[in-house]
Amino acid sequence: MAVTLDDKLVVAISSRALFDFEEENRIFDPDHPQGYMQLQLDRLDDPARPGVAFSLVKKLLAFNEPAQQRVEVVVLSRNDPVSGMRVFRSAKAHGLASVQRGVFTQGAAPFRYLRPLGAHLFLSANAADVNEALAMGFPAAQVATQSAQASAAHPHEVRIAFDGDAVLFSDEAERVFQAAGLDAFQAHEVEKALLPLPPGPFKPFLSALHRLQQSGAPSMRIRTALVTARGAPAHERAIQTLMSWKIAVDEAMFLGGMPKGEFLREFEPDFFFDDQTGHVTSAARHVPAGHVRSGIANQGTLPAG
Repeated sequence: MAVTLDDKLVVAISSRALFDFEEENRIFDPDHPQGYMQLQLDRLDDPARPGVAFSLVKKLLAFNEPAQQRVEVVVLSRNDPVSGMRVFRSAKAHGLASVQRGVFTQGAAPFRYLRPLGAHLFLSANAADVNEALAMGFPAAQVATQSAQASAAHPHEVRIAFDGDAVLFSDEAERVFQAAGLDAFQAHEVEKALLPLPPGPFKPFLSALHRLQQSGAPSMRIRTALVTARGAPAHERAIQTLMSWKIAVDEAMFLGGMPKGEFLREFEPDFFFDDQTGHVTSAARHVPAGHVRSGIANQGTLPAG
């Protein structure tokens, strides 16, 4: 029988999201990639340092057991196959020997391979690839490569934090806020408090995490947090929406517009997802963070590699 990933949570990740290749990336020239390829070859036996999403990947893979493989991580990279050798050797050196699948496109757009993988999440440092992945309906985020590393305080817990509007939920309410201001937003959300928000781009990933949590892994668990600029009374619609999905988050922070970074520092997530660059920048000072380039807040923005 052909191998299938249908029963697993599938994470597709670029080499720059998994490992710290920022020094190598500074010399990359798309018109003359030979220098970059040679540097990676010269460093073949030098394991790359962990990158922004390393902790998230390592902990998700810890859900796997010999009798039940619950998570698959696939490297999906614009790197060349030669550089791919260093990626796999680095993975093995850091205890990620189960990372055995990868697609290396040597500069071509890799996002089209998300469909045959059936990916539940795509993490990349390339904004254009993230935009395309989101347009195809895949949960995707551009990692903030300058992010702080994840805390090591919770080795048996995958901690993931999500913004609400335009991430877990659609940007319906955010559009009202952008067009008419806070008072109109609050009135809109009070009026529709019992009407669930439409799902946003990361609802499928939250659902996949919920299924993983229910799978019965003995030594790992998932702890989730909703970290939103909403405050009362607009909080009710967010909670009602999660209840309608039959998915509970462990913590909910309704910050009423306060900066999110210091709250996330206390929660200590392995990754935080937000659609607004200001919140991502605030978070990245303390925790690994990624920009979900969706919703009205990102309309008209130019991709940055």
